[in-house]
Amino acid sequence: MENPVETWHRTGDDKCDGDMELEIAPEMKQSVAVIQGVAAVVTASIPAVDENVNYKALVECAFILNRILPALPASEKILQDAIQRVCEMWWEKGLERKEQLGKPLFVILMRKSLNKAATGADIVRVWNLHQTLLCFDYDSEESNEVKDLLLQCFMSVKYINKEEGRRFLSFLFSWNVNFIKMIHGTVKNQLQFFPRSLIEYISEVYFRAWKKVSGEFIEVLEYNCIQDFMHHGIHLPRSSSVHSKVREMLSYFHKQSKVRQGVEEMLYRLYQPILWRALKAQNSEVRANAAFLFIDAFPVRDPSFKVEEMDNEIQKQFEELFSLLEDPHPVVRSTGILGVTQITSKYWEMIPPTILADLLKKITGELACDITSADVRCCVFKCLPIILENKLSHPLLEHLLPATKHSLHDNSEKVRVAFVDMLLKVKATKAAKFWNICPMEHLLSRLEADSRPVSRRIVNLLMNSFFPINQPEDVWCERCVALIQMNPAAARKFYQYAYEFTAPTNIAKLMLTIRRCLNACIQKARKESLHDSGNDDDDEDGSEKENKSVLDNVLSVNDVATMASLLEIIVILWRSIYRALDHNEDAKDYAIRKFASVLPEYFKVFQDERCMTPLVILASFMPPAAIPTFSCGVISKLRNIDSGADKSKYSILIDCLCRWGQVGHVMELACDWLSDTLTPTKNTKTCERRVRIHVTHESKPDLAVDYIEYLLTHPVNRGCLLSVPKKKLKKLLKILGAAKRVLGSVLKGADSGGWNQATSLRAFSLFCRLSIHLQHKFSEEGEDYLSLLNETGAWIESQVVPFILASDQEDGISIHSNVSELIIQAYLTVCKDVIMVGLGNLTFQAHLLEMALLIMQTERGGFCAPVLLCVLKEIIEASLTQNTETDEVTNLFHSLQNVFQKILECVAHRLKKQQEEGIQLIHSIQMSLGEFIHALQCWHSSFPTVHQGVLSILLAAIVAEINCVLQKASSEKDLTIPKTISDLPPLSSSLMAVIMKSVNVVRSILNELMECILSEEIEGIFSLTATVCIVIIIKGKHKTFILKDIAPAIQRKLITCKDAGTGESSSTERFLYESSLKILDEFLNP
Repeated sequence: MENPVETWHRTGDDKCDGDMELEIAPEMKQSVAVIQGVAAVVTASIPAVDENVNYKALVECAFILNRILPALPASEKILQDAIQRVCEMWWEKGLERKEQLGKPLFVILMRKSLNKAATGADIVRVWNLHQTLLCFDYDSEESNEVKDLLLQCFMSVKYINKEEGRRFLSFLFSWNVNFIKMIHGTVKNQLQFFPRSLIEYISEVYFRAWKKVSGEFIEVLEYNCIQDFMHHGIHLPRSSSVHSKVREMLSYFHKQSKVRQGVEEMLYRLYQPILWRALKAQNSEVRANAAFLFIDAFPVRDPSFKVEEMDNEIQKQFEELFSLLEDPHPVVRSTGILGVTQITSKYWEMIPPTILADLLKKITGELACDITSADVRCCVFKCLPIILENKLSHPLLEHLLPATKHSLHDNSEKVRVAFVDMLLKVKATKAAKFWNICPMEHLLSRLEADSRPVSRRIVNLLMNSFFPINQPEDVWCERCVALIQMNPAAARKFYQYAYEFTAPTNIAKLMLTIRRCLNACIQKARKESLHDSGNDDDDEDGSEKENKSVLDNVLSVNDVATMASLLEIIVILWRSIYRALDHNEDAKDYAIRKFASVLPEYFKVFQDERCMTPLVILASFMPPAAIPTFSCGVISKLRNIDSGADKSKYSILIDCLCRWGQVGHVMELACDWLSDTLTPTKNTKTCERRVRIHVTHESKPDLAVDYIEYLLTHPVNRGCLLSVPKKKLKKLLKILGAAKRVLGSVLKGADSGGWNQATSLRAFSLFCRLSIHLQHKFSEEGEDYLSLLNETGAWIESQVVPFILASDQEDGISIHSNVSELIIQAYLTVCKDVIMVGLGNLTFQAHLLEMALLIMQTERGGFCAPVLLCVLKEIIEASLTQNTETDEVTNLFHSLQNVFQKILECVAHRLKKQQEEGIQLIHSIQMSLGEFIHALQCWHSSFPTVHQGVLSILLAAIVAEINCVLQKASSEKDLTIPKTISDLPPLSSSLMAVIMKSVNVVRSILNELMECILSEEIEGIFSLTATVCIVIIIKGKHKTFILKDIAPAIQRKLITCKDAGTGESSSTERFLYESSLKILDEFLNP
């Protein structure tokens, strides 16, 4: 009494200063100890209380403790827990006035269970007191807080995950009818935030509640909650995040209908007013949703029906299934297919055979060939495996499925994939022989030509047929030969993917078995040859025994196609397990040893070109020391190839040397050939010495360029080339750089010493490209190879561009002009790539644009317009990483706009002088112009000034050309205002076609047009008529709101020219004025 609990908070506040710890006064400690002692006594006494004991003193103590509980500070957690335990025990024991102790405790425990730090034990304590809720008056004010807490429980993941929590949530449906509606509203609002993993638990809460409640409660739960979910399951769009969750909740009830009494009747009753109507709805999405629920709940019936009523109901539902399969919308048909397959698989024995046959004939005979929807066709083959799960379906499907064989050749890849997956299911369930459904020749032709997703499935399907692991290895080889004879290309594809479905050991065994087969064929041929010559020898019995094969009587070395295919398959198999062999040195050494021992013989016997390719690749898998007879002669083979040979003649040999790490030999050979023709002629003594050394070898500079170009083009080979010592790379670069001197001689008409123009141009291009690769590789070492490219640009400006200028004045040096154009095109192409890969800095870009401007100012500068537009695009994209506020970037962008303007001027000029050449030039720039404009539009927010400038140039070019055409008209009869792109003159037509491809570009060009009109940059009847043409053409393709603003602006501008349209103006101008006003009036007042 001297230290009441109510003052404990105040005392604490008085003594608390800043962050200092609160010190409890001794008298307060004593009070706490006394109360704890009382609580302990009461706790110990409660179990001993019964109806024969007078426990009024205990009641008084319990209620004093209950009054103390809300006043306790948070620091007294132990005392709080002790008093709460007293109240819990009091409630559980059912002692006098338990409601008065239980209700406040219930609220306290509810709050605690909803804290972030709450545990499962807190939820269990709430559940243990759940009957306390019935002591609250739902309509009283004191229950408002309880209602809020209870609704929060439905938002708590901890409650939903905990078994006792779900029991508690189900119990809440029985508190008050009106509260059920509040619960349902809360759950619906929270569904979008709940993860999918909780949906089954929430469904369980509803279902448990439905089982427990009765009377008015069950009616509200069914019609306000469950039927509401049914309504949303049908009418919510599938794109909604809630739709799939509602569908899952309803599926929970559908599953319970099969195991719990009363659920079927409830579902039938609740679905009756909404499901059948929804299946006939006009909205296809509503029909599809309803179809899914109908199928999931099938059969929707009342178990109390009599036999006749039940039969009629089921018959009606089968008719609905047929209707779904014939629905005009593909999504509904697909849903129907899924439903039919699920239902027939589940109820096969209960469905009449005629209905089964009709349903499956409909699916396999009609919907599998649905020409209107690939999704429907795909759905057929995705769903048929569901039926195959039921063994009773196999006889009927074995009869029906052959009709679907042509689906293997469907235009849609996903249909082909689904079809082969179905065949795999047929094979797995042993429903039928898959080759009876789809003939082997169809499968092999598809395997030969199809994409990886289809091909690898076909390989899986055919694996046991052509690679039967459980049979002897000789059988594998027999099947391999059989497959080759059926379809060689399919055989190669089959073994390309075979490693995915068997162990590397089996692949290696097959390689060695094929090797034995080939050896046997060779020995058989040799024996026949000896027999024919009368020198039969029996000393080879040992080797014959090793290589004996059942295919001896089938194969012959003279069957070149089969021999080549077997060699190709060995290569394919080895390549497929190459990594596995790298991790198993013993197996790799064994394979190398076995094949190295026979490879020289193979090269002697299999001389056909088709056999040589796989043999060379096979040799590349082995160390050169293992096959010295071949490896020592590869360079000789490359040296003896004729100039102008096809790439296939040398590519395999070069790949082989690269794999061996001997790319330096190729480089030396190319350097030797090139140095004879591209470098300046040495003194006589040197020449004589070189002639004596290479007297038997002809120099082939064009072939040398082929070799280097091949090395640089392929990434793996390029890596090998760039890994050679830097000194050798510099030598190669120097030799290639000599092409400039030869090309300079060509331009001057001097003797180039046996040069080849095409070879020199290609060598020049390779010099530029190799410079880039060396810059990328050695830039970190302080090397600057980009300076060589800058020097080349200076050489072009001083030595090459003058010849283009000269060709503007003279016609007699067109050949030299052509060479100079090719040099510039090659250089610009490489510079474009330099910028694209991020090696060209701002200075490099600026110098490049200066050169471009110099070239474009010449008469024939249009030849480089296509590649220059690509350069402009790369500069725009490279500038994304630059600070656009600097003067350097500003000047760069100014030069870019000047170059773009010169390109369009050059095209227009060419059209005037040589229209056919001009049109060809327009076609050549169409693609690169579109890419440039697209890139500029994508990043317009980063470069607003450049974006506006380029669009202004585009617009000016279009208006100027239309203006020119209109002014040329001699009379009104010749005047026709263009209204479509095809009506426009060539350049404008091309530019408008590019603009019209993107609605964003259209919007930007219209904004620029509006600016030009308002700023009076476009004046005069002819130019204004041109703007009318642009607006009308755009209106025909795009509905843009800004058109409604531009049209009145043009109209006002035309009216201000009214005086020019009467009086002094010509009849042509008056005609254009009146026609333009009429067009605009029709546009504004349709």
